[in-house]
Amino acid sequence: MREFMNLSKALADANRVRIVLALRGRELCGCQLTELFGLAPSTMSKHLAILYQARLVNTRKNGRWVYYSLPGREAPAAVRAALQWVKRSLGADAQARADARRLKQVLRMDPTELCKRQCRR
Repeated sequence: MREFMNLSKALADANRVRIVLALRGRELCGCQLTELFGLAPSTMSKHLAILYQARLVNTRKNGRWVYYSLPGREAPAAVRAALQWVKRSLGADAQARADARRLKQVLRMDPTELCKRQCRR
């Protein structure tokens, strides 16, 4: 039951669902995600922690950056099913398309500069 509750909680927030959709097929650092959604770093950190607890994202630390990605085949079946459900249900949503356009701009930015900018907030 705990796994189900963690998944339900993680997917009950629009920002967390948008994060999952943004991570489709790519790895992004926390600074890029924070820039993409315009949230405070502490708010983004909380969202990412909830997604991590539900096993909906993987993390990888490299220097000062933490990178996030969606889990692959190693994820529990319930997690894989939940991710497929989100992608299938909302992959073409207007907000997801707008986020994808904005993400293209964010990916052109220097991650070091993004980090510096967010540290000043």
